[in-house]
Amino acid sequence: MGRYEQVHAALTNWQAFESGAGVGLSNWRTEKPWRPPSVVAEADPPHHDSTRDAIMKILAPRALGKLAKDWVADADELVEDLLGRTTDFDLMKDLARVFPLRIFPDAIGLPQEGRENLLPYSEHAFNSFGPPNDLVTQAAPRMPEIAAWVAAQCRREVLTEDGFGAQLYAAADRGDITQDHAPLLIRSLITAGVDTTVIGLGALLTLFAQNPEQWAHMRQDPALMRTAFDEAVRLDSPVQMIFRTTTQDIEVEGTFIPEGSKVLLVLASANRDPRRWDEPDSFDLKRDPSGHVGFGMGIHQCVGQHIARLEASAVLTALAKRVETIEIAGPVERRLNNTLRGWESVPVRVRLA
Repeated sequence: MGRYEQVHAALTNWQAFESGAGVGLSNWRTEKPWRPPSVVAEADPPHHDSTRDAIMKILAPRALGKLAKDWVADADELVEDLLGRTTDFDLMKDLARVFPLRIFPDAIGLPQEGRENLLPYSEHAFNSFGPPNDLVTQAAPRMPEIAAWVAAQCRREVLTEDGFGAQLYAAADRGDITQDHAPLLIRSLITAGVDTTVIGLGALLTLFAQNPEQWAHMRQDPALMRTAFDEAVRLDSPVQMIFRTTTQDIEVEGTFIPEGSKVLLVLASANRDPRRWDEPDSFDLKRDPSGHVGFGMGIHQCVGQHIARLEASAVLTALAKRVETIEIAGPVERRLNNTLRGWESVPVRVRLA
């Protein structure tokens, strides 16, 4: 499904389009998953409810307010250091990939050692949602070792006492979730909370480089920062597609879909559907992008979207007060992934304010 109306309807109808059989191409009713399923993204009510509630409380906007000041200061320091050294740099390698890896693992409470495993693990997880092609098979030999490292970081004794991980174990102590669920929820944060933000932030900054009038507009009106990030997620959706599995025979727009079928929901297509969006291929801060499906929709909508917005706002705040213009300064390179769409390299030149 690629049209907005049908994609939105399927995402919000978990009773007919389940996530519990896996949100990738593989059907976990009949195939064995390469890792234990997520107890949030790959589960449906009633099994899904308590785990989502627990993580939503920890990642709610009000709760994240305590981190905002520190993240803004961290972004300020990163940008100040970068621009103090050069005005020619790579948006991905020097900024979009650096900032989330500086702050989000700290917020979870992960130790410093071994963080180079975070992006390869997440990349393989999203590749595995697609077909078992070279992107999957080439990374597969390393995955047992990396997956074991990730699992080890989810243990209570490894985590700091003040991060999201410790809060999830506290929720288990209260009986809000089971003790077995706590490490799986931490793994979900590790899987989905770094790579997607890296890609989303890179898409946002690249779109500003490609649309200088929108950068000038946002600098004049910083309140547009949140609009800018959601418009970037709509236009250049980091997660391009997701699968659901039908729990019953169902008809959609005259097409019969048997029970047990895998259905591909093309989020990126829905986010550019001209039936829903005027001039859908343009990056426009005058647009209201709310309602886009870049973060999903319904009960499985991305629980970490507020974190991503907060990270993007911190970086934009630091850049906007220092950088007057951003322009592409060399060949850009896409990064290949079965599910994600992002940049590998975006060389830019900036003019300081």
